[in-house]
Amino acid sequence: MKSGFWQGRRIPLAWLLLSRQPLRLMVALAGICFAGILMFMQLGFRDGLFDASVTVHRLFDADLVLMSPRSMSSISMSGFPRRRLVQAMAHPDVQGTTPVNWNFLLWRNPETLKTRSILALGFEPVDPLFTDPELAAKAKSLTSRGRVLFDQRSRSEFGPIAEWFDEGRIVETELAGKRVRVTGLVSLGPSFGADGNLLTSRETFLELLPSTSPGSIEIGLVRLRPGADPQAVTRSLKESLPNDVQVFTRQDFIDFEKNYWRSSTSIGFIFSLGAAMGFVVGCVIVYQILYSDVSDHLPEYATLMAMGYRLNTLMGVVAREGVYLAVMGYLPAYAAGQGLYALVRSSTKLPVAMDPPRATLVFSLILVMCMASALLAMRRLVDADPAEIF
Repeated sequence: MKSGFWQGRRIPLAWLLLSRQPLRLMVALAGICFAGILMFMQLGFRDGLFDASVTVHRLFDADLVLMSPRSMSSISMSGFPRRRLVQAMAHPDVQGTTPVNWNFLLWRNPETLKTRSILALGFEPVDPLFTDPELAAKAKSLTSRGRVLFDQRSRSEFGPIAEWFDEGRIVETELAGKRVRVTGLVSLGPSFGADGNLLTSRETFLELLPSTSPGSIEIGLVRLRPGADPQAVTRSLKESLPNDVQVFTRQDFIDFEKNYWRSSTSIGFIFSLGAAMGFVVGCVIVYQILYSDVSDHLPEYATLMAMGYRLNTLMGVVAREGVYLAVMGYLPAYAAGQGLYALVRSSTKLPVAMDPPRATLVFSLILVMCMASALLAMRRLVDADPAEIF
């Protein structure tokens, strides 16, 4: 019975070959881990920047969004007639609308007196703007002129606004050269195009930017009745409204902004190229390790072939080595990626986080990297001819 037990056991030949030289194994794992971290960071930065470009977009309380066809992105917005929202209200499925002014104004840091561009949103305080239920109560303070709500997640270059406000101090500064007072704080977060945000009434916005026509807006938020089909309403409004306005669903509005940064800038290409370089570096390292391993054990492979083992069986050993390297190299890369993402979030406030699709993608790339390298190293087994080696 004992003899049958041992006959039924499989010798972990792939693992024994890898672990026979611990230093070589550590070098291989370090190379794979480095390639994995590089891919995690490049893809994380790319996706984080795309997600950061729609920080405000995701918070809008809207089913549809109206925008000028001349608007290219959040950093290049054009106006369209506000009366288009009045026309949209004629649709039976439209429940309400919110006109929004959107532009960048110069904010003066009240501590250092330095100016910096900040994204200002002007809306009617009685209208819904964001899905945050606390905003409605805070927006009441905007009915007075010269009042703003400051985004407490804005970058520190705008000054210690949140700290001063929490201490009970009166926070006043200049916005577009005019005096304003902070009457509350909101939590929006910086985007790729804006380092900070603030909210104000349309009345105050038009005073800050007198060149803006009172009948012009940059964004029109449309809320539909429960059960209405956003796609159907979008098609209907596109047919009924003039061509000086375009209609998006909320998700299409988000995708529109992302596509601008993805296609009209070099961001996507640069970070995708960085991830590809990490993949190539990993392939070279793993190939060198596996090729050297097969070359060093070529006499042993030849002996096994002389004993009757098929070439396919021995190739399977090399393939299992590639799988072991992929798994052991991925785990520390994943842990390091989590730590580096946390560091990036705390330092830059970019929404960089480990999500299942990216984790799966990087593992798949590492597995393909290791298996492709193992496949190339298998060619050395063809030389394992017992008649030539012995």
